[in-house]
Amino acid sequence: MSGWQGLMRSYGVSDATAARLIRSLAASEVAGLAFCRLLERWARGEPEPCTPERRQAALRRAAERAETALAGLDQPLGRYLLELEPQGAEGRSWYGEPGPGEVVTWDAVLERAGVKAAPHRVAHAYLELAVLVRALQGLADSARIESVPDRDSLWAGLFDLRENLLDGALDDLRALAA
Repeated sequence: MSGWQGLMRSYGVSDATAARLIRSLAASEVAGLAFCRLLERWARGEPEPCTPERRQAALRRAAERAETALAGLDQPLGRYLLELEPQGAEGRSWYGEPGPGEVVTWDAVLERAGVKAAPHRVAHAYLELAVLVRALQGLADSARIESVPDRDSLWAGLFDLRENLLDGALDDLRALAA
């Protein structure tokens, strides 16, 4: 296994812990990417699904899938962080801040799509899921070019992702899925 998945196994945590985290992160990545792509299609003016009611249902389903995936990430990520145990408190996150393409106001897009949802919740969920997807791609790129984050930095980055995803985006996704 290569990419970010192989990288996660290379830090000396137990195989079972790494496998659980990889499954949970992969599910979160897929669900997050689907949520973001749905919104991006609407931002480009693509009316898919074809009616406002179906678009509303599609947003609800995408939010529900992302919420389920993120909820399942809490325990495996917590266990991985515990086993990873950084050497010191000097690590820093290995992924960047949100880029301009990830900070979007969704009011006009949602209105044009005929979807009733709180734009601030959509914006926050989109932002955090886009950052997760980009962070995992960054880890995959790091593994490919053999420039991996040190143990302390990996811990710091995963801790930051957990705090941002589970303390904010999860609540927004639950509200959007309701």
